Amino acid sequence: MSQNIKDVMDIRDIKIKDLTANPAPLGLMGFGMTTVLLNIHNAGFYPMNSMILSMGFFYGGLAQIIAGIQEWKKGNTFGATAFTSYGLFWLTLVGIVLLPKSESYAGLATESFPFAAYLFMWGVFTLFMFIGTLKGSKALSVVFFTLTILFFLLAAGNYLGSESILVIAGYEGILTGLSAIYAALGQVLNEAYGKKIVPL
Repeated sequence: MSQNIKDVMDIRDIKIKDLTANPAPLGLMGFGMTTVLLNIHNAGFYPMNSMILSMGFFYGGLAQIIAGIQEWKKGNTFGATAFTSYGLFWLTLVGIVLLPKSESYAGLATESFPFAAYLFMWGVFTLFMFIGTLKGSKALSVVFFTLTILFFLLAAGNYLGSESILVIAGYEGILTGLSAIYAALGQVLNEAYGKKIVPL
C-alpha cells in the first residue's frame, strides 16, 4: 500500500516541458494588420471594402480565436481572454456590416447610438485588460493603451456624428495596429535569434 502511494507521489513530481509554439505573435499580427487596414479606411483613404471585411473575418477573427484557444491550452488566462474576445469582436463587426445587406435582415442596420454603445463597451473591456498588461511587457501595454483610446474615440465619433473625430481615430488606430505588429514581430525575431534584439 505504501509503495503505491510512493509511486503516485513520484508520478506527480514529473515535470512536463511545454514544447508548443508561442501563439501570441499570431494573435497580435491578426489584430495588428486588420486594425491598420480598417483604420486607413477610418482616416478617409478608401471606403469600406471586401478586403477589410475578409481580413476582419479570417485574420482578425478566426486567427485570433485560434491563438486564444492555444493560449488557453498553455494556461494563459489573459492571452486566452484577449485573443478570443478580440477575434469575436472582429467577427461581430463583420456581422454588423454584412447582416443588414442580407435579405433576411434588410433594414436592420445598426444606428449610430447603439454602435457607439457597442464601441464604448469594448473600450471599457480594453481598459481593464490594459490594467492587466501593467504586470507584463511595455510593448503590450502600449497596444492596449492605444486600443483603449481608439475604442473611446470611435464611440465618441459615432455618438456625436463627428467625421473629424472618426478621422483622428483612424490615425490613432493605425498607430494601435502598428504597435501590435511591432510586439508580434519582436517576439518572433527574439525567439528566432535566441536573444533580445527587439526591445519589448
